[in-house]
Amino acid sequence: MLDGWVPRSKGCKIMESIKRIAVVTGGNKGIGLEICKELALNGIGVVLTARDEKRGKEAVEKLTTDYGLTNIIFHQLDVTDHSSIASLVNFIKTHFGKLDILVNNAAITGLELSQPIDEKLPQPERAELYQKYIVQSYEKAVDCMKTNYYGVKYMTEAFLPLLHLSNAGRIVNVSSTRGQLQGLNNEKLKKELDNIDNLTVERIDHLTNSFPKHVRYNTVEEDGWPPRCNVYRASKVLMNAYTRIIAKRYPSVTINCVNPGYVSTDFNYNTGPLTVSEGAQGPVMVALAEGGPTGQFYDRTQLSTF
Repeated sequence: MLDGWVPRSKGCKIMESIKRIAVVTGGNKGIGLEICKELALNGIGVVLTARDEKRGKEAVEKLTTDYGLTNIIFHQLDVTDHSSIASLVNFIKTHFGKLDILVNNAAITGLELSQPIDEKLPQPERAELYQKYIVQSYEKAVDCMKTNYYGVKYMTEAFLPLLHLSNAGRIVNVSSTRGQLQGLNNEKLKKELDNIDNLTVERIDHLTNSFPKHVRYNTVEEDGWPPRCNVYRASKVLMNAYTRIIAKRYPSVTINCVNPGYVSTDFNYNTGPLTVSEGAQGPVMVALAEGGPTGQFYDRTQLSTF
């Protein structure tokens, strides 16, 4: 039996008839959990991953019990830890021989609240207070860049060889409209990040590594980064740019970014107006699509621009 597998019954044969395999990061709750459910309901063999083993296994158990799904398994994963990623790669290679879909969903806001928000308040009021109370720090900025940018980069680099073994390898990077270039005030930086022919991964790494220093010395806005929620926004801007470079470099794998919309989850203290079901529609659509463009940005289910 595969490690972490939670079967519907002891006699079930573990995904032996499943032709397509997906890995979803941050899959134990929120949008990630819904993406896992929808992919499984569409016949995909899903490897639900999470940092917390207990919560990850509970999530698989819930999907198995509530929906009768037998094509979901759990594997522990910390996207910021090379050894954790290597363990997952070895697991997928050993048991499935290739990977068809990688959904890079795991992310953090890089923000904290200066005061708690009463979740019983109406959604518009909660959203207003959320914007009012958010604060950020150098430490949180470092963690945000590690997860939101480097986590995607590490996972992509590690799984590209297995995705190339698929007949139609796909990577879906869950992003945000806050990561679109139109949110930048620095025209020079905007043009640089939009010039994919000349932009390099090394340059994006440099911008990623230097951003927390701007937070520490309060020079973020001076350099043209967005004034509000700029840690999270910057991480998604940089992840988007990385996606475009990698998509161009590896045309045989379809690689796109998707904004799920402002979804109500504990990620944003449940201030979003959309449900997790609505938020998962875009990532699932792009993950399941046959063919289609690569190196693009989808705003929910509609093709948009970076």
